[in-house]
Amino acid sequence: MHIAWDPSQAYALSMAAFQYFKEHVSSAAALLSLSSERAEILMTPDRVLRADLSIHMDDGSTASFPAYRVQFNNARGPYKGGIRFHPDADEDEVSALAAMMAVKCAVVGIPLGGAKGGVAVDPKKLSKSELHALARAYVRAFADHIGPDQDIPAPDVYTNAEIMGVMLDEYETVVGKSAPGMITGKPLSLGGSLGRDTATADGAIAVLRNLMVDKGLDPRTLCAGVQGAGNAGAQAAHLIQDMGMKVTALADSKGTLSVPGGMDVEQVLRVKEAEGSVTNAAAYQSEEGKILPADAVITEGCDVLVPSALEEQITESNANAVRAGIVLEVANGPTTPAADAILASSGVVVVPDVLANAGGVTVSYFEWIQNRTGNYWTKEEVKERLEAIMAKAYRDVADTAQERGITLREAAYVLGIGRIEEAMRARGR
Repeated sequence: MHIAWDPSQAYALSMAAFQYFKEHVSSAAALLSLSSERAEILMTPDRVLRADLSIHMDDGSTASFPAYRVQFNNARGPYKGGIRFHPDADEDEVSALAAMMAVKCAVVGIPLGGAKGGVAVDPKKLSKSELHALARAYVRAFADHIGPDQDIPAPDVYTNAEIMGVMLDEYETVVGKSAPGMITGKPLSLGGSLGRDTATADGAIAVLRNLMVDKGLDPRTLCAGVQGAGNAGAQAAHLIQDMGMKVTALADSKGTLSVPGGMDVEQVLRVKEAEGSVTNAAAYQSEEGKILPADAVITEGCDVLVPSALEEQITESNANAVRAGIVLEVANGPTTPAADAILASSGVVVVPDVLANAGGVTVSYFEWIQNRTGNYWTKEEVKERLEAIMAKAYRDVADTAQERGITLREAAYVLGIGRIEEAMRARGR
């Protein structure tokens, strides 16, 4: 079996991703009074690594897959960022995500830089053994450029703790020594951290709680729509319901389940697990749900919209139809700059990805510390430390936004780019 990859299928979606990042940096640079030359440096990756990964398939044939590792900036510490296995992974997308990771780490104040990795592959078409072979091939290709003091990968779209464990094993085989801190998001048995599996959503909801306190909002009077029922989206939906807020819309790739009176999140996700989609749970609710197209969640009426899927979901074409007062970006890059401007002019508060979803990298940082020190924390300790970091980060961003009269995204980039710039100057760069 040979699995072909057609880059034209990915290009339309991702070609603008890095350009969006540059627009955000340019805006922040102007607010920081940085020169255009300095801004250009801040928009340029330190290094772009490429490889073609060849693996033996189960039927004896050989397949090759394009792979990338973009190391964007390490002025504040070792490069850090996930590895995704996705058909749409390309250099532009990976570069944009690496850049956002650098800003994200700076926004929450952890001493790490930004990187990202990707393999252009449809993992659903590979067997477990083929995926493991691909994971090992990735590590061999980039082994000289990753490691606990250099560049620390993690899971991302369609990779998980199991794949991280395989990558750790391959890396330790290559270097000939134990190095648990070279990768995060590992199984607990290999030095993973408690709380890592829910960290992205936990951090996002911690930010949301602080925002609601600022605005004097009672969650018991509000409702939410969540796009994405994977790990982050499912956990976000659970936590939103636990706050007393109704979840009135929940979407996965097969459709949106809309229950205006509020759904039983646990029941819906249990049905999804058993039957393949949240839409299969429509008849099980006390108020029978409506089944709508997958993208309908974006424009369903709610107070808080939580995009937790892939990039570019709120665009110029649908932003005017967004009826939420708050958009909490749990996904990376779900809102385009053109949509951002429309939402801002409509008074919608967008909590940007570089703040909202930084819980994942924050707990990855905790895991790295635990691996380096050999001192492992309880789940309660992880949660307490995460909430403290997210609360401070929100306060820093919100105060900057208020002082400058700018959006939360602009404020997050002003803080993040400003901190990276400070570290670069301190290094004489």
